[in-house]
Amino acid sequence: MKAAILHEVNQPLTVEQVSLTKPKAREVLVRAAYAGLCHSDLHFIEGLYPHPLPTVPGHEVAGVVEQVGADVTYLQPGDHVIGCLSVFCGACQQCTQGRTVLCENTEVKMQPGQSRRLSWRGGEPMHQFLNLSAFAEQLLVHENALVKIDREIPLDRATLVGCGVMTGVGAVINTARIPAGATVAVIGCGGVGLAAVNGAALAGASRIIALDTLPEKLELAKIMGATDLVLVGNDDPVQAVKDLTQGGVEFSFEALGLKTTAEQSFAMLRPGGTATIIGMVPFGQRIELHGFDFLRERKIQGSSMGSNHFRTDMPRLLSLWQQGRLKLDHLISGKLRLEEINEGFARLKTGHVVRQLIAFD
Repeated sequence: MKAAILHEVNQPLTVEQVSLTKPKAREVLVRAAYAGLCHSDLHFIEGLYPHPLPTVPGHEVAGVVEQVGADVTYLQPGDHVIGCLSVFCGACQQCTQGRTVLCENTEVKMQPGQSRRLSWRGGEPMHQFLNLSAFAEQLLVHENALVKIDREIPLDRATLVGCGVMTGVGAVINTARIPAGATVAVIGCGGVGLAAVNGAALAGASRIIALDTLPEKLELAKIMGATDLVLVGNDDPVQAVKDLTQGGVEFSFEALGLKTTAEQSFAMLRPGGTATIIGMVPFGQRIELHGFDFLRERKIQGSSMGSNHFRTDMPRLLSLWQQGRLKLDHLISGKLRLEEINEGFARLKTGHVVRQLIAFD
């Protein structure tokens, strides 16, 4: 099969022939239909997060089951599925406490370098990326990395839910659990940030302030449910939010993964407010906050993949799309062939696209 391989950080991906082993116990072979180009992939490609190389990146994917291994009961060939990096075992302490997204079982949620499912050049092992490696025509994954969906759902829309939409909407509804009527600010209107805006609208927020440096992203945010738009430029975005809300928001969401914007998300809170960091701040980067601000019970927290329970959350999100309440159609900026993946990431770096999908034949 064809796959896009990352051999060295900050170097173009190369499309080459890669081999997969046959499905073993509880493993599933999936024929990929679409895979999304996500900023998280870019973090690894640029070396901002470590991962053993060579690897096949990609983690936002939907497709069709081709083959199942022994002991697989949840899926069968022909099922339409979404992949999720939040693979879970269902038996560890985190899973039994209801936090499957934080599963600690490394036999299921394999750490980088442990998987031996991929090979190239006549058998040389290759490292599986985040238990998925989605930039390939086929995926071999644990069954608990997949959720079955209605076959009537278009697989391009389903792909979006596999990471960006789940992460953004989930951060609002699952992690922060904002109440109806809350005031919200979302910093960064890429795919994840726009999903957070949409999630705040679904939750019934009274004010949703979207912040970005690009006017076209803010126009999309308005479609997704933003009530107020802040074009970030020379003016202080924290003060702009405070002026709009007479003192700050109850909930803020940082969707860029930058030190500055993470600190701004905390600074724009009113007393008692909560900032949620959705973006991937570069590995080793520290965030600096004023200790005095905590005396007014302001909080800051992280969110992993929207604190998801993806086997229930993703089908529910797709149902909301069918009802017209979740906005997916506006997130697709274009489709491309696997051979065009480097051009796609170059466009992603400019910030002028939301989600590009690789369309597999």
